[in-house]
Amino acid sequence: MSGPTHRTVQTNGIRMHIAEQGSGPTVLLCHGFPESWYSWRHQLKALADAGFHAVAPDMRGYGGSDAPQAIDGYTLLHLVGDVVGLVEALGDKQAVIAGHDWGAPVAWHAALLRPDVFRGVIGLSVPYRPRGPVAPTTLMPQTDEAVFYQLYFQAPGVAETEFERDPRLTVHAMLFGASGDAPRRDPNAPVGMVPRGGGFLRNAMSPLPLPKWLTKDDIDFYAGEFARTGFRGGLNWYRNIDRNWELLSPFHGAKVTVPALYMAGDRDLVVAFRGMDQLIANLKNFVPQLSQTIILPGCGHWTQQERADDVSNAMVKFLRELHGPGDNLRS
Repeated sequence: MSGPTHRTVQTNGIRMHIAEQGSGPTVLLCHGFPESWYSWRHQLKALADAGFHAVAPDMRGYGGSDAPQAIDGYTLLHLVGDVVGLVEALGDKQAVIAGHDWGAPVAWHAALLRPDVFRGVIGLSVPYRPRGPVAPTTLMPQTDEAVFYQLYFQAPGVAETEFERDPRLTVHAMLFGASGDAPRRDPNAPVGMVPRGGGFLRNAMSPLPLPKWLTKDDIDFYAGEFARTGFRGGLNWYRNIDRNWELLSPFHGAKVTVPALYMAGDRDLVVAFRGMDQLIANLKNFVPQLSQTIILPGCGHWTQQERADDVSNAMVKFLRELHGPGDNLRS
């Protein structure tokens, strides 16, 4: 089977570039930061080979998709609207949605808000997080010396300036630094803190290693995309964290009711965030049809790239169980 094909569709008032492969029931694959459709390159083929129509968009603000200027054009309601419109643009009534990193909250909330459209959800790295009692940024750690990286991303222009100085270094440092191949961190050290005035990339190794799951061509692709588009679009997602909390107030206490699968690496820094151990252990309280939680040993943050076969196989198993024999899927 040849590789994915590419086209641009209209959805929710923007043009969205998609990579797609295969035919059959549709599975949407939503990437995170700082990535693109390309982060799902392994799953596009695996899902197509298994009898599914795999569709990986460049999400709003990334790659070949539109990047609105207004910061408040990147709320979760916009992002969920994009994928709802994408299902319609593909000529479908329903789909299964998967998401990694920032794509995971999009997937979880798409399933939460539109279970009529999304019949199943797969979350990688980031579990479904129910809406809390206060705005999220008020709970993020900060000291006189350092701030949580999501707070560092809040001021427009600051992170952009750092990251766009050398997009290749930025991408390579993030992909390696958050992977399971990076040096083990001190378990007692705070996770995700950026020194005030120090910059996010301050501790990037030199030279940066290439783990076996990542090639020079992979880095070239990502670096080329961000050299062209910049990082503002992706960073604007972080600048709506509190706005999302406000907008989702009508859904406080709501549960994700469709069948679900959650996967993460045991060396993923997200799993080490404060409170995540309890959230993951109790995820079925908020996602009642959670079929399985899979923790991949030795895997870091870039789940579907670091453990491509494991992730693809688990996704295919979940999808086949969800669709059943009536959909005539390939064995």
